[in-house]
Amino acid sequence: MVKDIQPLNEKETRAGFGEGILEVGRKNPNVVALTADLLGSMKLNAFVKEFPDRFVQVGIAEANMIGIAAGMTIGGKIPYTTTFANFSTGRVYDQIRQSVAYSNKNVKICASHAGLTLGEDGATHQILEDIGMMKMLPGMTVIVPCDFNQTKAATIAIAEHEGPVYLRFGRPKWPNFTAENQDFQIGKAQILHEGTDVTLFACGHLVWIAVEAGKILEEKGYSVEIINIHTIKPLDEEAVIKSLSKTRCAVTAEEHNVLGGLGDSIAQVAARHIPVPIEYVGTNDTFGESGKPVELLKKYGLDADHIVAAAEKAMQRKKQ
Repeated sequence: MVKDIQPLNEKETRAGFGEGILEVGRKNPNVVALTADLLGSMKLNAFVKEFPDRFVQVGIAEANMIGIAAGMTIGGKIPYTTTFANFSTGRVYDQIRQSVAYSNKNVKICASHAGLTLGEDGATHQILEDIGMMKMLPGMTVIVPCDFNQTKAATIAIAEHEGPVYLRFGRPKWPNFTAENQDFQIGKAQILHEGTDVTLFACGHLVWIAVEAGKILEEKGYSVEIINIHTIKPLDEEAVIKSLSKTRCAVTAEEHNVLGGLGDSIAQVAARHIPVPIEYVGTNDTFGESGKPVELLKKYGLDADHIVAAAEKAMQRKKQ
């Protein structure tokens, strides 16, 4: 039953990153951390205290941070760059493309405060285009974990992955419901609940909201499949095709523009292999605004009620 999926507690996903980089730093002496004047916001305090010689405070110079990180890889280091998602991508896209992606450098671009849930800082900081920007770069792995435990596990796992990675997470406290000390597999979708009527594909903070929507749909008598697509690229196409072959319709849910994000990736797979009705939940070609995270999600249609409505529409389309 979907209702059996319950949170263990509420924690910030960025705090999961902080614990993860500390743990992987203890395991791997080549892991180094860089930040652009956001040591506290990125939860790096414990790492810096334990490994002061493996930390670089670049200051408000994000482009330099990417260049320094790319250079470090030549000496065998595994640099984790850290700043807000907006500054991790939009501000430095040229440097990432030229110095990291083009030459396949082993840089881990770790981006916090993504999406509308950045909240009160407003539209200039709430990037909603970054998944699309990063997944279009050849060779870039794109990961959007759903809670504290999964962010910690992903932070540890990417050190073993050879090549550039974009790891996206958030600012607010959020339901933490996946297993502690889980084995995070890059490129492998996580099936949270099996069903036959409709599939809910989600990433990041929207995974928990998809679970909440699944509970409502279950109460209405529907059988709901819920899949956490924590790795946007490489996408687990096998899991997508298998689920769509069973449910024959889907909803995608993401804290991102519906243009270029998770939804487009799912739709491409469906178009090539199994064309079925798909409804999108995400921001609709718009910037955000200042406000409280949950209120912003509701205003922009990224809440459980909107996912339920989208699922019912997809199921209705399936009958036509």
